[in-house]
Amino acid sequence: MMILRFFRLRRSAPVARDRLKVLLAHERAMTGRPDLVAVLREEILAVIRKHVPVDPGKVNVRADRDGSTSTLSVDIELSTMEPPRAAAA
Repeated sequence: MMILRFFRLRRSAPVARDRLKVLLAHERAMTGRPDLVAVLREEILAVIRKHVPVDPGKVNVRADRDGSTSTLSVDIELSTMEPPRAAAA
């Protein structure tokens, strides 16, 4: 049954998270910029704000280093969005 698991597609969120981890580890190793987390935070929020409203106070960005791997965790609390009301005719 392991063969079936091999051909199963991975969901996009874990794939994106893995790619971001690789990117951050590479960037941190190459640049060593101390403001990299702040810059990434603002750029990520700008992209998310294009699609949903985000309260900056409800965003938590954390950078961790474990051996030779650096990770960036972004937790964003999204408010529940109400569906648009039908216009009164």
